[in-house]
Amino acid sequence: MNLSFWELETYFRNVDFIIIGSGIVGLSTAYHLRRKHPEAKIVIIEKGMLPEGASTKNAGFACFGTLSEVLWYLESNSEEEVYKLVEKRFKGLQKLRSLIPDKKMDYNQFGGYEIFRESDKELMEMSLLNLDKINSWLKPIFNENVYRKSDKNFGFQNTIGMIETDFEGHIHTGKMMKSFVELVISNQISILNNVEVKSINDLNSEVEIELENGFHFNSKKVFLCTNAFTKKLYDLDVVPARAQVLVTKPIENLPFKGCFHMDEGFYYFRNIGNRVLFGGGRNLDLEGETTTDFGTTDLIQNQLETYLKEIILPNHKFEIDHRWSGIMGMGEKRSPIVKQLSNNVFCGVRLTGTGIAIGSIVGEELADLVD
Repeated sequence: MNLSFWELETYFRNVDFIIIGSGIVGLSTAYHLRRKHPEAKIVIIEKGMLPEGASTKNAGFACFGTLSEVLWYLESNSEEEVYKLVEKRFKGLQKLRSLIPDKKMDYNQFGGYEIFRESDKELMEMSLLNLDKINSWLKPIFNENVYRKSDKNFGFQNTIGMIETDFEGHIHTGKMMKSFVELVISNQISILNNVEVKSINDLNSEVEIELENGFHFNSKKVFLCTNAFTKKLYDLDVVPARAQVLVTKPIENLPFKGCFHMDEGFYYFRNIGNRVLFGGGRNLDLEGETTTDFGTTDLIQNQLETYLKEIILPNHKFEIDHRWSGIMGMGEKRSPIVKQLSNNVFCGVRLTGTGIAIGSIVGEELADLVD
């Protein structure tokens, strides 16, 4: 790596804080470190041309969880853990909106809907049975009832009902990240792209960072904001989970706006103007989708198209405009890992597919671990 004196001085010498990963968590961590340490030298390094993972590849859902999802969490987690999880998602969305104005990221709060198909009758009945109880339980967070049975009709077929909430919205992911990057750069924080880290070694007084090209440099503190790709650098309970998505071409007289969830959240769709974004299907091949490789598969893409025809757009012609995938960080627990790993290494990872909701607040919590 043939660096000049100027490059070494500006980016790699006397560094106070290195953040690995320029996704939502990495950007938020850097921003909140700057607020606490106005004179610090802060550098973000990112292995991709754009943030690799999910931050620029997600579906743009500003959501906190459907009713059936909350009930599912309660089956394997304590009430306190689930309550804190929903609270963090709700507060995290408010944190993001405080950092990035709604207009800058096309935030629209059209509401969220959980759709139940014929095969989901038992799930719908259980959800409705617990609706009042969950509303009462979550009321301190939202200050009003969160969920209600929906009487709206968007022309979906092979469905038996919906549960809706007013509190969910969606964003333009690209505009959100572009605005976040601009915010960080305006605070004298450097972002270096196409720089991949091979290893980190905490030397107690500082951290040695080795890049894939063999270059070494040091930083006083290092923050891992690598989510699904964390295991390459540190052994934590973070498992990659690929999510596949498609977007249609514009559809005349599209009959709905909002965020829609189906099959316990394994499928999700929304409008982008008069287009439909539709993603999910990971449950069709959980083993195959446990990967850090980007790409799409016929199995899942064909199922998405089938549901578009049979459920979502039965009376509309549509064409697929684009397909892609993102890599989420999952784990045994649904809560993120925000902790100190050694004297000078910290992490904020395992966003479990809710990076938009909790990424900003995870970054703030991560920055707060350093005095």
